[in-house]
Amino acid sequence: MLPSTFDYVAPTSLDEAVQALAAGAGDAKIMAGGQSLLPMMKLRLASPGMIIDLNGIAGLDTLEESDGMLRIGALVRHADLENSDLVRDRYPIIHDAAQHVADPLIRNRGTFCGSLAHGDPAGDWATVATTLGAELHAVGPNGAVVHSAHDFQTSMFETQLGMDQILVEARIPAPKAGQGSAYLKIERKVGDYAAAAVGVMIVLDGTTVTEASIGLTNVGPLTINATDAAASLVGKSIDDAAALEEAGRLAAEISEPSSDLRGPEEYKRDLVRVLTKRALRTAGARAQGKEA
Repeated sequence: MLPSTFDYVAPTSLDEAVQALAAGAGDAKIMAGGQSLLPMMKLRLASPGMIIDLNGIAGLDTLEESDGMLRIGALVRHADLENSDLVRDRYPIIHDAAQHVADPLIRNRGTFCGSLAHGDPAGDWATVATTLGAELHAVGPNGAVVHSAHDFQTSMFETQLGMDQILVEARIPAPKAGQGSAYLKIERKVGDYAAAAVGVMIVLDGTTVTEASIGLTNVGPLTINATDAAASLVGKSIDDAAALEEAGRLAAEISEPSSDLRGPEEYKRDLVRVLTKRALRTAGARAQGKEA
């Protein structure tokens, strides 16, 4: 099937893009990588009257640390994150996830911010952004707006991003001393959505957990922030097997998977339990400098 007809706009500045989006009056879509939008258009699941292509706007491909934050611009591709020495060395959860987003062809074009704006609960980056407490910076006709990754998704494929707003950058707090993170994903085959995936971030004082965050992918109608599971770890040793088991149990308990071709509900819930424990062990080792 072919997409329906649409107008194509290629602005060279953010101001032009914002004006074009406003002119589209709710019938325009922003395109950065297009790896979610274009398939939906081909299936007529989306039929925008206007496509606004951001690729001609300079400065949206920023990937750097600045003012205590990792800045990820709207045109930063999945492959940029996968291949970045900065990301691999300082933000291992991002590097973990980047290696398993879809397939190499999609990773070369798809973008971090585009995935977040798409609002897919099966998207890996929403979990990573939630786990790391990302700030999502947008612009619209009324100026700059900052959204929190924690409540950015509002329902399936819907977010806090206004119809007249463009997500231009994600900012992630730089890691603290003693911080470790990891992302583990089980998929049927390379490029598939996760049967289940778990992202974790912990901060250690010695072996004691002082901060924790756990996010779950594709086991509910939204990306899940497993706050009770994370809170259960604080004050416990990362080497305490019972504490990790309890965190895994609580994460599985809050998950809401559905049975499908990727497995039955019970299997996915147990995957969450097991992956949570494994991710916490990996993050703990990284926090202590025992694993790159």
